[in-house]
Amino acid sequence: MHNCVIIVAGGIGTRMGSDLPKQFMLLENRPVLMHTISCFIQYDPTIAVIVVLPEKQISYWKELCKKYSFHHAHQIVKGGATRFMSVKNGLEALNDADLVAIHDGVRPLVSQDTIERCFGVAAKSGSAIPVLPVNETLRSGTFENSRTVDRSDYFSVQTPQVFRIEILREAYTQEWNASFTDDASVVEKKGFQVVMVPGNPENIKITQPVDLLIAGEYIKSKEDEG
Repeated sequence: MHNCVIIVAGGIGTRMGSDLPKQFMLLENRPVLMHTISCFIQYDPTIAVIVVLPEKQISYWKELCKKYSFHHAHQIVKGGATRFMSVKNGLEALNDADLVAIHDGVRPLVSQDTIERCFGVAAKSGSAIPVLPVNETLRSGTFENSRTVDRSDYFSVQTPQVFRIEILREAYTQEWNASFTDDASVVEKKGFQVVMVPGNPENIKITQPVDLLIAGEYIKSKEDEG
């Protein structure tokens, strides 16, 4: 099958306490986004990679690619005002594919097993999203009035979220809706089934300074093992 990944990297560094967008911050001596792209190239060297960036960040990204001699082939697409529009722009730039993964640019620790599970299940069922069970106690309500809920009913959702191209294209014909928090919610709204597969715990989304520290330590530990 012809695989594609659309990597959405439209974040800013507000919660990181920096003016530098988090996808460009250094993680073990190279930008986070480069680590993320490399995960998918490692899985499938022939995969088509589309990177969606805010227009104002495109030239800076190109400079980084030169600076760090990052030569993995990828197509750069201008992002939209929302994540929904950014993914839609990425889809419109895609010429041909059987399966399409949508992945957060600041999830640089997705495992090869998780990527393989997502593509493998999506090839059979049409969709696959990686999830983890919730380990902490959950409460529902307000600070003044709340109750414990059964955490076994809930899962934490990650990316990549992989779909057959025809499902994704049809789903993104819809108008944006406030309930669209990820691609699975867009696909589900159109009436398609969404299948869950196990994710990997270290597949964190880097949003705060501590996340960058954790990711760095994890990469060091893997290098030590190798």
